[in-house]
Amino acid sequence: MAAISASMVKELRELTGLGMMECKKALVETDGDMKAAEDLLRIKSGAKASKASGRVTAEGVVGVYISADGKNGALVEVNCETDFVAKNDDIVKFANDLAELAASKKITDAQVLSEAVFFNGEAVEDSRKALIMKLGENISIRRCANHVTEGKLASYLHGSKIGVMIDYNGGDETIGKDLAMHIAASKPMCVNKDQVSSEVLEHERQIFTAQAAESGKPDNIIEKMVEGRIIKFLAEVTLLGQPFVKDPDLTVEKLLAQKSASVNDFTMYVVGEGIEKKVENFADEVRAQMGQAK
Repeated sequence: MAAISASMVKELRELTGLGMMECKKALVETDGDMKAAEDLLRIKSGAKASKASGRVTAEGVVGVYISADGKNGALVEVNCETDFVAKNDDIVKFANDLAELAASKKITDAQVLSEAVFFNGEAVEDSRKALIMKLGENISIRRCANHVTEGKLASYLHGSKIGVMIDYNGGDETIGKDLAMHIAASKPMCVNKDQVSSEVLEHERQIFTAQAAESGKPDNIIEKMVEGRIIKFLAEVTLLGQPFVKDPDLTVEKLLAQKSASVNDFTMYVVGEGIEKKVENFADEVRAQMGQAK
């Protein structure tokens, strides 16, 4: 059986919002499989799927750039080892310069961006290595996205940890920024329900079916319960279905209709999302170093 560490219990608590003992028991039952434990807790307790904000496990910044005409823009995530370095002006400038480069070259792949050359002739890789030497931490270019539109682009940065770029049409001067802020706060999966993958829907359907089965109700009632929960799930994870953060009585879809606007696409980066961060025990680390010194 896999050893269940305190850090594993803590991570599962952050993902589900449930108690320590419930999380530990689920990890024991699933032999330390984090995803299986999360699904088990959702079935037993009705907990919602984890949010992106609960998965911020690495440090870094999001760089953003939109061209003067508002038609071309990019987001870039740059990772480092500590929050202290993430706040350094040099790494923030590096991320923003990369975003401008990604937009100008229409780059959507981090490896391609890493092999590109800045406008001043300096290779991106040389600039990255120089930054590592200066700041004393490993620095990597994790991902990038480029948006080119015939409509409008707007962006929003929450600090430097959450970055959003939205491609939209119509509306007034504030709608783009408001929607970008909404996305940062509510973290939709996609624009509309048609964009939710069949794999995601099937996974949620299995969870909801298992949850409903716990009620002991007849199959026909369980089927209706599951369909109702699927409809609710789609409203929660799609931009158009969510209540607008500035006016929860209004869905984003209704807001867009009022403003004669529409959303084509968006990208949201949460720094460190999905990256497992190694948790160090300082006392153990010191003991290990002392042992090596003998």
